[in-house]
Amino acid sequence: MIKDEYKHSKLTGSIIGCAMEVHKRLGSGFHEVIYQRALQIEMELAGIHFKREFEMRVYYRDLFIGTQRVDFLVEDLICVELKARSSLEDYHFAQTFGYLKAYKVEIGLLINFGEKSLKFKRLTYNLYDSND
Repeated sequence: MIKDEYKHSKLTGSIIGCAMEVHKRLGSGFHEVIYQRALQIEMELAGIHFKREFEMRVYYRDLFIGTQRVDFLVEDLICVELKARSSLEDYHFAQTFGYLKAYKVEIGLLINFGEKSLKFKRLTYNLYDSND
């Protein structure tokens, strides 16, 4: 899980470890909010600092157009989006990537509790190559 070449690898590994503990204890079959609450408890126990359901204002051409809310913003470094679906779809990845752009955060985790075994994907957004 921890690869030194990945940015914030230790922190993402800790988050994934917390998610694995939640999935081990609860399994699949619950609504997303149940997993959010359980992951909050696990991350608090692990000493991970986060904001839950953090809302960010979104701008288009410097004009406010609405808000987006990510499940967790961890240590202002990592967006964590949770799902409880039988499988992940392309739009789940697009949604998470959109959060990275809106929040101007380089690393995201998309975690799905809905499958028999926990699934997670690490997404990266290059802040310096964007056209924003």
